[in-house]
Amino acid sequence: MFSRIGRIRNATEVVSFSRPLHKCEIVPPTLECVRSLTSLNCETPYNLCFLRHGQSTWNRDNRFIGWTDTPLTEDGVLEARVAGQILERSKMMFDEVHTSVLRRCIRTVNLVLMEIGQEYIPVYKNYRLNERNYGNLVGSNKKDMVRKHGVDQVKRWRRSFDEPPPEMDNTHPYWPGLDPRYGDMLEKIPPSESLKDTMARSSVYWDKIISPSLREGKTVLVVGHENNLRSLIMKLENIDEKDIINLSLPRAVPLAYRLDENLKPKPRADGSLDEATGFLNGAWLGGDGAVAKILDRDHDQVYDTNVTENLELGTERDSWRNWTEFAIGKPAPEMKAKGCVAGDDDLSKHLSKMKTKVPKIP
Repeated sequence: MFSRIGRIRNATEVVSFSRPLHKCEIVPPTLECVRSLTSLNCETPYNLCFLRHGQSTWNRDNRFIGWTDTPLTEDGVLEARVAGQILERSKMMFDEVHTSVLRRCIRTVNLVLMEIGQEYIPVYKNYRLNERNYGNLVGSNKKDMVRKHGVDQVKRWRRSFDEPPPEMDNTHPYWPGLDPRYGDMLEKIPPSESLKDTMARSSVYWDKIISPSLREGKTVLVVGHENNLRSLIMKLENIDEKDIINLSLPRAVPLAYRLDENLKPKPRADGSLDEATGFLNGAWLGGDGAVAKILDRDHDQVYDTNVTENLELGTERDSWRNWTEFAIGKPAPEMKAKGCVAGDDDLSKHLSKMKTKVPKIP
């Protein structure tokens, strides 16, 4: 007799094939439901979690990033560790992780997997999960651009569905073609991207890689960037093009989804949409209230020209950092080594040594 989680040998044991281990694992059967052992609940075997990376150097400096490969700051490492501890306490277990080829996401993945004790699972990296290319805005200070072009224009460039920022060319100092990781795909590097453009490439990865894994009953973690995650969430939640401009996502707060057999979101336990954005059926594992406060701060950091303090560096940041270090402790030497915390200049050496599975998609 076969079930979706494996072959039932007898009434007291099940051979599970749902976990990515080298040998089959003998586990006790559950009478309540037949489901993936890594599933969030018995109501559905289709579970998904989105997570935006921790703070990078250009997040801290309030600059447009795009495909530029900025590393995590020390605060970004703390944010990633907190996200991992939130996931660990949620008891969510994953079968695989999907992320971009940019190190702010790769480091976040490494730190999260250390915190949840799942460093053994496959991690897939692909440029289709990169942040959107902000074109000629890349490297510019966001608030300076608001002063120059106005709040409405900058918000359309950042959050609208089909209005891309001004294009960059190959003379731009941050043109991605200067990075050797894109050497064999120069013709695919966009000069600028709207959310619509970002969705076009991320949807290919969703349809060919993530969706089949979910349909197999695997629990999937996607660690990404704000706009590539917005594009996937827009597709998943069927958010209207005119409404997507109002959806923003915080850094390093897990967003968990239970999906039905058609990979559509099941309602939250309370039957309502999230209070932080008003759009989502997913559950913010850090709490709606905390997410709302983060999004308010991020809005003021970019758009409120009366706020002259960098909110990523001010007194609130110091209070947050002190509390976080008290709550989870300072990273041990082992954590620093495994998380590549020391020496940003040496990161390329770390990445070149990493064993990575890269799904082949067009």
